[in-house]
Amino acid sequence: MFVDQVSVFVKAGDGGNGLVAYRREKYVPLGGPAGGDGGNGADVIFKVDEGLNTLMDFRYNRHFKGKRGENGMSKTQHGKNASALVVPVPPGTTVIDEDTGEVIADLLVHEQQAVIAKGGRGGRGNTRFATANNPAPAIAENGEPGQERNIKVELKVIADVGLVGFPSVGKSTFLSVVSAAKPKIADYHFTTLSPNLGVVDTSDHRSFVMADLPGLIEGASEGVGLGHQFLRHVERTRVIVHVIDMASTEGRDPYDDFVKINQELAEYDPRLMNRPQIIAANKMDMPESEENLAKFKEQLGDDYPVYKISALTREGLRDILFAIADALESIPKVTTELDDADETVVYRYQKEEAPFQITRDPDGSYVLYGTKIEKLFKMTDFQHDESAQRFSRQLRGMGVDTALRERGAKDGDIIRLLDYEFEFVE
Repeated sequence: MFVDQVSVFVKAGDGGNGLVAYRREKYVPLGGPAGGDGGNGADVIFKVDEGLNTLMDFRYNRHFKGKRGENGMSKTQHGKNASALVVPVPPGTTVIDEDTGEVIADLLVHEQQAVIAKGGRGGRGNTRFATANNPAPAIAENGEPGQERNIKVELKVIADVGLVGFPSVGKSTFLSVVSAAKPKIADYHFTTLSPNLGVVDTSDHRSFVMADLPGLIEGASEGVGLGHQFLRHVERTRVIVHVIDMASTEGRDPYDDFVKINQELAEYDPRLMNRPQIIAANKMDMPESEENLAKFKEQLGDDYPVYKISALTREGLRDILFAIADALESIPKVTTELDDADETVVYRYQKEEAPFQITRDPDGSYVLYGTKIEKLFKMTDFQHDESAQRFSRQLRGMGVDTALRERGAKDGDIIRLLDYEFEFVE
């Protein structure tokens, strides 16, 4: 089964916890703190494997979770960092954050990789908090939580040439006779439900990858028929071969077919109209095809090259394959564009999120929430009083006390933060 779009949940590993420990050696009085830092959590990395051509592995595994880092140990020993979770994906994979719509990664070439979710930093041990005023602190941090994301993984087939056209115009037959591909061929619409790839070798020893894409109908850019499932795969192709039924076997006008398909391509992505387009006038072995071709050329003008072919009798295939190979030689490969893009660093302004926000529950208690304050809470080890006191000072420094007073909080009011409750004290 060809799978080209799937929603996945990824969670990077949490950092390991820091340790509160002290040196206890026989002849070393007041040895001081010796708690080590926790190790970093595992990143979730997507890496291109050119041996894959579908997202089938994601069909049965929708959750990817990295391992947490090792906790810090005594004698100031650092916990082990967790190894990254590497997920293989096929070339042409795009990863999109479902919550924000941001494109996280566009993976095109073999062994290219991207960090999809960043692992949490390991918590610091009490050795890190020693000062002249507090040489033996009972303070340690829990590990930072790993990043969580709901992502959409899309596959856009990477092919040099894409065959487009209405259903049943002969795209699959064309691919089957010019390559070793064996697409399903039958006398009904939408026989092809997913892209078929074939490697084409010309008689002068040039080769390229051709994709037979599912048939397109009017309204596809708005999702009619196979809609975006089809159009997504056209984006990667460098040359578009427009297959047209010149025999009008289903009663459609060839020029109308050409106009409608190009209109759908333009509405989906106007940049597709800048791609070289070659017209394959198919079914030239059928009656009335010559008359239809003459009329078609008259309406079309000289904007596009037209090649007479018959996929069934193999007439004219040599000429059109040479024309496709010539067109491809004049266009840089996708990898060149990728290399250029890697040298450009784009800085985007991102509005800083408020460190905390306050709401009230129906029972009158105040609720604190926000990414920064929740992360601070999760990284605080409340088993030690000094850590709890440090957390209290951090809240005061963030302005939480002042904000609660402005919202009307009084002595004894209940304050909630995640699963934790505490009293407001003036």
